Amino acid sequence: MQSEIEIRMLDRSELPRLAEIDRTERIDALVEQHGSELVTKRGTWNARAWDPDGDGNHSLAAQLRGLTEEVDRGGLPLGAFHDGSLVGIGVVVPHVRPHVAQLAYLHVTASHRSQGVGRRITERLEQIGRDAGDTRIVVSATPSENTVRFYLGRGYRPMAEPFPELFELEPDDIHLAKPL
Repeated sequence: MQSEIEIRMLDRSELPRLAEIDRTERIDALVEQHGSELVTKRGTWNARAWDPDGDGNHSLAAQLRGLTEEVDRGGLPLGAFHDGSLVGIGVVVPHVRPHVAQLAYLHVTASHRSQGVGRRITERLEQIGRDAGDTRIVVSATPSENTVRFYLGRGYRPMAEPFPELFELEPDDIHLAKPL
């Protein structure tokens, strides 16, 4: 699968292709963060597809607004393509603090998860941060067990004290950092 995936920078005009991503996920556990400690809670919190018509937090419109805002504040978007379809998207924002980049957005379509697409996008985003001169990268991750496990496996570790501006936006997220 990896050889068939093309990863490239996205033009701002391509951001609406986000609609091609299937965000559905079966979530059997959520992770809570208490300082640098992570606690897993079992249950069922499945993620449905983005609402194509609404305007709420889990709508395509809200996701597109958030993605565009990240790009407007200096974020660099990457897309992963398979047979011409967008199957993964990520954004890194260099210099959110001195020498600190933020992995601000990452989604892989359901059919392409656990196949290295997220890893490859993340590696490229981290390299962009390094090339910009950043020595650390932070992420505010969705608290699903699969997402948190993905970042931990990539070397990210819980931040005992998350950046206040990120915590304020996503208090239930898991706030992680990694040296670049």
